[in-house]
Amino acid sequence: MADFNSVQKSNKRVIDKEELQKMIAERAFCKAEKRGFVVGHEMEDWLEAESEIKNQYFYWFQDVE
Repeated sequence: MADFNSVQKSNKRVIDKEELQKMIAERAFCKAEKRGFVVGHEMEDWLEAESEIKNQYFYWFQDVE
């Protein structure tokens, strides 16, 4: 997994934390919905969503040479 803080520093792009949280919440909701909202997977959904979103940011803001 990419180091999110180093991505922010190296690309000098400030990522709005509220927007990031919203994106993670939406992704986690979709994961729960896909599973039929079975109870007991909330943390798993959140952590997976967080990882996916942060990895997307890492690739979106890489320096292309």
